[in-house]
Amino acid sequence: MNKKEMASSLITTTSTALFSFLILYLAVSFNNIAAKHRHSTTTKHHTHHRNDTGASNPRLEQAYHALQAWKRVIYSDPFNTTSDWTGPSVCSYTGVYCAPFPNDTDIITVAGIDLNHADIAGFLPKEIGLLSDLALIHLNSNRFCGILPQTLSNLSLLYELDLSNNRFVGPFPSVVLSLPNLKYLDLRYNEFEGAMPPELFNKSLDAIFINNNRLTSVIPSNLGLSTASVVVFANNNLGGCIPPSISNFANTMEELLLINTNISGCLPPEVGFLYKLRVLDVSSNKLVGEIPYSIAGLAHLEQLNIGHNMMSGVVPSGVCELPNLANFTFSYNFFFEEEGVCGNLTSRGMVSDDRRNCLLEKPLQRSKKECDAVLEHPVDCFEHPCGEHKHAENHPKMHRT
Repeated sequence: MNKKEMASSLITTTSTALFSFLILYLAVSFNNIAAKHRHSTTTKHHTHHRNDTGASNPRLEQAYHALQAWKRVIYSDPFNTTSDWTGPSVCSYTGVYCAPFPNDTDIITVAGIDLNHADIAGFLPKEIGLLSDLALIHLNSNRFCGILPQTLSNLSLLYELDLSNNRFVGPFPSVVLSLPNLKYLDLRYNEFEGAMPPELFNKSLDAIFINNNRLTSVIPSNLGLSTASVVVFANNNLGGCIPPSISNFANTMEELLLINTNISGCLPPEVGFLYKLRVLDVSSNKLVGEIPYSIAGLAHLEQLNIGHNMMSGVVPSGVCELPNLANFTFSYNFFFEEEGVCGNLTSRGMVSDDRRNCLLEKPLQRSKKECDAVLEHPVDCFEHPCGEHKHAENHPKMHRT
């Protein structure tokens, strides 16, 4: 499995685990939502109450108008997913899930929309704001396009928003910042562009997937104010450095993927404070300097990928001896020494890749000329933690091949 496939697998595994549920009912307090999860749209969910047809139920009547407006702006539905979106019995619509209203369980309301993998083309109409009782929206792998309507701000109960693998455009959708109970945000694989708002990290989100867009701003300094356990920024053009405030993630962060985000400078030692971390992938960037020894304290770390950067120095034995580390990639850098067991990680049953470094005793390494250009100008991460040393600019041969 190559780097790209591994990263994709990590993201898919994480999102599948977090996505595999379907809300069955809403609790009185949104923080006490009782939920069961599912990641499929093949089976309809029917909830039979005396008012689940819309008759004398203003909430379902409102949902009917919203869903009909949505159906009118669907241009392609190759699997006929919405073909049964007719009549007032919205709880029988494919992909529409109803549940008792929190404050009156005799009243049924639309609590979830799950159209994952339906390959539908269209956009989200402003009338979607009429679905004000929604707890989840799952639209993964469709062809929805355009900008997100500001009326999404009406969905004050929304807990999960998955708009991944679509064709949404425009600046980062600030409307999602107005959703007070949002915990799971997945905007990956769209065309959002421009700055990533710092306010995103003031929200108490559990998971943030914004990878594979066109975001261009630096990683905000308030990054660590978030409570997320999974953060995936991969394949954006963020630039800048990883802020030391990342240490504030210590009590929650389990997976951090910053693959191909144009970040530079040194890997801050504060990364080693993330004691719950299981996956760290900062590959395909412009990181310089040594591996901070603080990483040797990440006892739960299973996968570490720092490949395709411009890091140098020694690969510390403390990292290679981490008890749960199963995959360690540090290829395409300028490391010149592997301490202790780092020189033979396969003997520990670990998958590793040390190609294209400056390890003279190993095959498939860089040329002496390439290595000398770097080793003669070491980076001091204590003096230049954010790369002011201009390491890469002074040595054009450092760029990966």
